[in-house]
Amino acid sequence: QVQLVESGGGLVQAGGSLRLSCAASGSIFSGNAMGWYRQAPGKQRELVASISSGGREGYIDSVKGRFTISRDNAANMLYLQMNSLKPEDTAAYYCNLLSSARWVRWGQGTQVTVSS
Repeated sequence: QVQLVESGGGLVQAGGSLRLSCAASGSIFSGNAMGWYRQAPGKQRELVASISSGGREGYIDSVKGRFTISRDNAANMLYLQMNSLKPEDTAAYYCNLLSSARWVRWGQGTQVTVSS
């Protein structure tokens, strides 16, 4: 059974940093592009960052230069380093496959709250 477990969120002041982690069970990571998503209250879930199986990274404009996605295929781990956090980054953060057609069951997410 594939399972996704996100961790590392918390409450930080604007300008602070957090590092999110995603542990995946099963073979979800092997050869697949992965993504970090976030959902703020009252808003739709959005893709924040992605990384291919080979390590190619992609970001939405609002986080470019501040967030860094990485992966450890041997450990089935996905990471998101978030620097220079802004109040608008406040959301629940989730990991999953990049392809929406292949999404597996969502984990519980990890809450990031940035105070101004």
